[in-house]
Amino acid sequence: MLTQKNIIVVGLLLAGLTVALGAFGAHALKELLTANQRAETFELAVRYQFYHSIGIIVVGQLLASFNHRLLRISAGCFVAGIILFSGSLYALAILNTTKLVLLTPLGGVCFIAGWALLAYGISKSKASQ
Repeated sequence: MLTQKNIIVVGLLLAGLTVALGAFGAHALKELLTANQRAETFELAVRYQFYHSIGIIVVGQLLASFNHRLLRISAGCFVAGIILFSGSLYALAILNTTKLVLLTPLGGVCFIAGWALLAYGISKSKASQ
């Protein structure tokens, strides 16, 4: 089961990975991304991974006040979104192949579902004092 602590740790690890990927893209992959004309694609993947890594951390913190199972599901949606959305964009940028691009919108749906479930879970939970 995803505990509050586990959710926060996953968010923190994904945020750290985001910084590493951003630096790797800006330095080690710069020539490749420029040659593939995919630097903006890589940056978009990094940006959305970072936003949703922070979202996962926020969900973990919110669990202290709004302990509802939908918040845990929303964190899972954010992780799935990072894998599908950002992962497919990383593959597009680095491999310059469109084979995984169909996963990108599914990742976007996971992100949207995560935010919607987060809002709904908070609205349905009883805040602890």
